[in-house]
Amino acid sequence: MNRPQPIEKMVEIIKKLPGIGPKMAERLSYHILKMPSGEIEKLIDAIQKARQTLRYCSSCFNLSESDPCPVCSDSQRERGIICVVETPQDLIAVSKAKDYKGLYFVLGGALSPLDAVGPQDIRIDKLLKRLKSDNISEVILATDTDSKGETTALYLAEIIKPMGITVTRLGYGLPVGGDIEYADELTISRAISGRKEM
Repeated sequence: MNRPQPIEKMVEIIKKLPGIGPKMAERLSYHILKMPSGEIEKLIDAIQKARQTLRYCSSCFNLSESDPCPVCSDSQRERGIICVVETPQDLIAVSKAKDYKGLYFVLGGALSPLDAVGPQDIRIDKLLKRLKSDNISEVILATDTDSKGETTALYLAEIIKPMGITVTRLGYGLPVGGDIEYADELTISRAISGRKEM
C-alpha cells in the first residue's frame, strides 16, 4: 500500500534536506503530522521569519539580521586577521572556542572538481577583493579536513601568499579527552606535526 499523496509530498521535500534519507524523511513526516497544531504553526512561523529577516553580511557573508553583522561591526575585534570558513555553521563552531578575536569570511562551500564546483562557484573573488581593500596581515584557513576542504585550503594558500599575507591552517590532532589508541593514523600524524613546545 502506498502512502497518501500529502505524506508522499512531505517525504519528497524533507528528503532533499542534507543528511536525510528516505526512511528518516518518512519518520519526520509522520512525526510532524503527530505534532500539536500550535507547534506546527510555530515551526512554519520560525522558518518564514528566518527567511524574511536573515540576510548575508556584505563583508563576511555570514547570516545575520543586520548588515554589517555583529562580528564585523564589533570594533573590539582584531581587524587584521580573517578566519576563512566554508559555511555559517563553521563560523559558529569556531566562534564557540572564544580564543579567536579576529574577523571571518564565509566561502559558501568548498572546491570540488568532481562535483563541478570551481573557484567561480564559491566566494573566492569576494575574499580576494576584501583582502586587497582591507589591511589584512593573516588569513586562517579553517576549511574541513576532507578532500574538498584540503583542496580549497591549498588553492587559497597559493593565491593569497603572493599578496604578502601570512596564511595559516587550523591545527589538527587528538580531541581533548580522547584515547590515543582509538585515533586513526592521519589524526595522530597531524597531531605530531602540529605539536607545540611546552
